[in-house]
Amino acid sequence: MPTTPETTAPQITPPYGFQEVVALTKSHRVLLPKGTALPMTFRNMNPMPVSFTEFPIASRDYPLVFISGDQGKTVTPMLVTGLAAQQNLFVMSDNTWDRRAYLPAYVRRYPFCMTRVMVDGNEAPERVACVEKRAINDKGEKLFDDKGGPTAEWEMRQKLLFEYEADLARTEEMCRLLTQHQLLEPFTMQATPDQGEPIQLTGMFRVSEEKIALLDAAVLKDLTLKGVLGRIYAHLMSLDNFQRVLVRSAALTNRAATKAPPKKAD
Repeated sequence: MPTTPETTAPQITPPYGFQEVVALTKSHRVLLPKGTALPMTFRNMNPMPVSFTEFPIASRDYPLVFISGDQGKTVTPMLVTGLAAQQNLFVMSDNTWDRRAYLPAYVRRYPFCMTRVMVDGNEAPERVACVEKRAINDKGEKLFDDKGGPTAEWEMRQKLLFEYEADLARTEEMCRLLTQHQLLEPFTMQATPDQGEPIQLTGMFRVSEEKIALLDAAVLKDLTLKGVLGRIYAHLMSLDNFQRVLVRSAALTNRAATKAPPKKAD
């Protein structure tokens, strides 16, 4: 008697910062973030993904850089939230995001995400709405009513999720164009604070203004029409925000020194 091949369970790779995600179903009850306190996963996240549409507003508060895991062949845009690994200087003492700064969509969409699913080693064509597994709880909120229709809460969050996913496609296209035209160069951020040791951040890429000047008119027009040129200059201007992050770091150091107990006399 012939047998049919077994289908393995779908494999879902969680996005950066998520622990374990599962496909969202209508029966799931989800613990949604309450108030303004940040989920633990973002309190020490540095750097943090930033999308195409966010560049103009995020560039006001954060340095926007590009990072790569393959020596610049492919890149991902990130906003810098601190001057050390796992240091987010925009998280306040009450575990809320600084209200004076832009709150990234990467944070606002949590605990949901869209991701591709691998089945039998093949990538499914459609992305699937997923949720952080640890957020699923019988005491959580229903996202669908008894008739299977979405609640107002889920409609709002689904809108953000789908808009962010569409924006990621524009982000990928921008990064493809930057690498295609070889506009990126590695750079190091160096600073000497008033107190403490010199700081050096490596492993980042930025757009080279010299390389932009060498582009022909057709390429410049294409980048302009696609909105990429505007993002390039938002990125370049945002690099001045490293100084603002340095000031935040110094303020944190000063607060810690103020709270430290006085040394005992010998």
